[in-house]
Order: sequence, then structure tokens, then C-alpha cells
Amino acid sequence: MVANVGDGNRFGCSGRMFPAAEIALIREVVATCRGLSRRELANTISELVGWTRPNGSLKEAECLRLLARLEAAGLLSLPAKQPTRPVGSVTSIPHTAAGEPGVPLSGRVERFAPVCVERVADAGARQRFRELVGRYHTLGYKVPFGAHLQYLVSITQPVPTVVGGLQFSSAAWRMQARDRWIGWDDATRARHLPQVVNNSRFLLLPWVHIKNLASATLARPPASARGLAGPVRRHAAAGGDLRGPGAVYRRLLSGGELGGDWGDERARPG
Repeated sequence: MVANVGDGNRFGCSGRMFPAAEIALIREVVATCRGLSRRELANTISELVGWTRPNGSLKEAECLRLLARLEAAGLLSLPAKQPTRPVGSVTSIPHTAAGEPGVPLSGRVERFAPVCVERVADAGARQRFRELVGRYHTLGYKVPFGAHLQYLVSITQPVPTVVGGLQFSSAAWRMQARDRWIGWDDATRARHLPQVVNNSRFLLLPWVHIKNLASATLARPPASARGLAGPVRRHAAAGGDLRGPGAVYRRLLSGGELGGDWGDERARPG
């Protein structure tokens, strides 16, 4: 048996503080629902305590972290983990004819306009995006953290041709340089982090040398000056697009403004 949680014992996770009463409820659910997997427990508990995202979906990943912390503190015992891919395994990158280097393209962007930024919405487009980013982006392809949206960038003249990719994903919960530059403490970050989104990949293929193509792409993103992360999460579920000022988008993507140590401290949620 583990010790009871006293009234003064609370647990914080991903910007939410759980009082003793909710911790007691969580322990009861885990103790009485032994047939559920960890993922099923996380979704059940998220629903019971009303821990949801702006689009109404349950905070499964965050609740799994909370359960792990409670288990580490000796307050509950979780069911054994189900078999998954080996830790450290890398998502396979397809190599197809569609991903081979194409005919070199050069000139001003006006010759190839309009530039299209189309959301990745089916299995074929997802494979194309994963292959291009995996083979030609300097950071390669990794499964994005949390909510995300992926786009293929293409030109329409002389023939429709994919020339790159663009990806938005959830912002890291903690990032020292970012939080210091903005002036966020823990409470302020918890309130405002839903307004931040991470441009985690931007690729123009290496055989594409079209002048001003990057600017034309960044002028047409699914971004908005008013809260990017909320729309990303909502539209990731609803499949919609947002249009916003390219200048605001470019400024948000300007990593040079942050400077300093970009170490991602996401693994240590508050």
C-alpha cells in the first residue's frame, strides 16, 4: 500500500496543477481499472478531470506524463507497458522515383507562379513529404511532437511541380532562451504558450534555385497574427487552412532574434 495523499500534496504537469482530490480520483481509477492500458487510463482520466485541448480533444500525452510522475512518487502502480518499437528506432524513409532529384529549376519566381502551399491530407502526400524531408532536409525527418500540420510547396508553371515542404508543430513546453527573451515565468508561459507554434521544418529542394521562392512561400502560409498554435491544433483536426500576413509569419520564424542556447527542455514539464 502507498501512503495517502495529504491535502497539501499537489502535482503540476504541463501547466496544470492537480489538487489532492484529483490525485485521489486518479489513484482510484488506476487501482480499479486494472484491465485498461496506460493509454486508455490516460484518456479516461483526462476526460474525468476535464483536461482537454482548445479543440476539445483529450490531453493523452500530458496525462501519460502525469501518471508516470505519480508512479515514480510511489502513489500508484501502472500496468506494464505494451510492446512498441525499440527505443531510438527511426521512422523509415521511403526512396521512390518521385523523390529522385529532378530537372534543375532556376530564374525568378514570377516565371513559375503562382506558388501553392497545400496541406498534406492523404497517405500519398504524407509519404511524399516524409521522403523529401527525410532525404533532403539537413535535420532529416522525425515524427513531430504533439499537434502538427504538414504542407507540400509547389509551383504551377510550366507544369505543376513539388519543390519543397513546410511543417508546423507544437511549441516546446520549456525553452530557456525563448522564455528568457520573451520574459516568461511559469505562470505567464502557461497562459500564453497556446499562442506559439513551431516551424519545425522548411525545405526547398536542392536542385531548385528559384529567386524569391522562399519569400513567396512564406507569404502564403497557414499562419495568423492572432494565436498560431490554437489554429494549428484546431485545423489539424478539421483540415482547414488559415491565411495570414507573411511579414508576421517571417518575423515569428526568425530564429536569430532569440539567440543564445536553443536547448529544448520539453522533457522537464512544469
